[in-house]
Amino acid sequence: MFNAFSSIDTHANRARTPSEAAAKRLDGIGHVLSDLDLAGVRTQDDLTRTLLTLDIADKCIRSIRAEFRTEVASDRLARKAENLTALIERARDELTGCRTAKS
Repeated sequence: MFNAFSSIDTHANRARTPSEAAAKRLDGIGHVLSDLDLAGVRTQDDLTRTLLTLDIADKCIRSIRAEFRTEVASDRLARKAENLTALIERARDELTGCRTAKS
C-alpha cells in the first residue's frame, strides 16, 4: 500500500527550503510505512504494534502540517500529506475491519 515511497533516495541533497524539508520528512514517514506488512498481522500484538505505528505516523504528519498553518505550503506538500493520511486511514480500516471479520 505504501510502496510508492520505498524508492525514495534517502541520500539526496539537503533541502533548500522549509517546505522541501517538510516534504522530505513526509517521504521518510512514507518510507517507514512502506515496510509495514499488513498481510502479516496475525496476532493481537501484531495488530496493536501496527496500529500504534500508524497512529504515530499520523501524528507526525499532523505536526509537519501544523508547521505550515501560518505559511503558504506548496500544493505538492499538502497533497503528499493528504495522500499519506488517506493511506493510513485505509490501512487502519483494513486492519480493524479484517480483524472484526475474523473474530
